[in-house]
Amino acid sequence: MLSKRLIDEMNIQIMHELASAHLYMAMEAYCASLNLDGFANWLKVQTEEERAHARLFFDFINRMNGEVKVYGIDEPHDKYASLLDVFEKGYEHEQFVTSRIYLLADIATEEKNHAAVSFLKWFVDEQVEEESNFLGLIKKLELIGDNTSGLYMLDKELAARVYVPPTITV
Repeated sequence: MLSKRLIDEMNIQIMHELASAHLYMAMEAYCASLNLDGFANWLKVQTEEERAHARLFFDFINRMNGEVKVYGIDEPHDKYASLLDVFEKGYEHEQFVTSRIYLLADIATEEKNHAAVSFLKWFVDEQVEEESNFLGLIKKLELIGDNTSGLYMLDKELAARVYVPPTITV
């Protein structure tokens, strides 16, 4: 059983996960407008991951006999100064999401809700990967600079990313 506080915060997290998907779709559109189809693909996969994360929280709340509340989301930021700006903003956003996951884990730990702690551990680990992915792309873009050949090669590499559904069971 989940406390009202944990249910409320998990419902807010559903909203943040959906907002993340919305943000990454806006970033995908920006990359597509630059004909950077690999970067657009990478962000499309990121969008699907965030939707899956929202679904995992939704299913967990239901499975724990809680009440899901789906909140509206704001229009995402969609103006970027550069490709590097896109990924810097994505990294900042993932740091925010990490802080939210840590809040949930802290509440679950404080309440000694072992089922929630176990569930949230996957998200803690996932956020390490999310931040690392964005930071890695930032470093590559900084290294590439104005080198169009490097940008072309990275775009081609990112085109190969495919969506793999999460392997966590709820």
